[in-house]
Amino acid sequence: MVYIALLRAINLAAKRRVAMADLRAWLTGLGYDDVRTLLQSGNAVFSTKKKPATVRKEVEAVLEEGAGFHIDCVLRTANELRAVVAADPLGAVATNPSRYFVSFMDVAPAWPEIDAAAYEPERVHLAEREAYFWVPDGTQNSKLLAAFPARKGAIATMRNWNTVTKLLAMAEK
Repeated sequence: MVYIALLRAINLAAKRRVAMADLRAWLTGLGYDDVRTLLQSGNAVFSTKKKPATVRKEVEAVLEEGAGFHIDCVLRTANELRAVVAADPLGAVATNPSRYFVSFMDVAPAWPEIDAAAYEPERVHLAEREAYFWVPDGTQNSKLLAAFPARKGAIATMRNWNTVTKLLAMAEK
């Protein structure tokens, strides 16, 4: 099975640096096949016959051992990522893929009630384990993202649409 590992909160600050060459070596050391990474983005694509729960535990353990700090991992299979891209619920309004985001959750959270109209022109679409965000003025000034609460018990990591589609292309090779 082809997996996409989305690593949370690495390479954003000097203290949480992980070289992609190290990441590839660690995942290859777990016996995973065809390990590839995308730039310095904290994403990896690989193949293994192991079950998702096992893969996630192994990835998080090898990352903690290798990097020296805990790194949360959200996994998707190639089929799951293909469905995320196919859904594209905000594609009709999201004219800049670098400002169109998908937040990936490890579990299906209980979503909050959101008055989407209060955040126009920003938009959100809530799916089972993903939240799609269109933030035309960027993430730093986004009122919607600032108001969107963290989900208790859920691990989330966000990627822009460019990264999501590049990861899918890598997974389909």
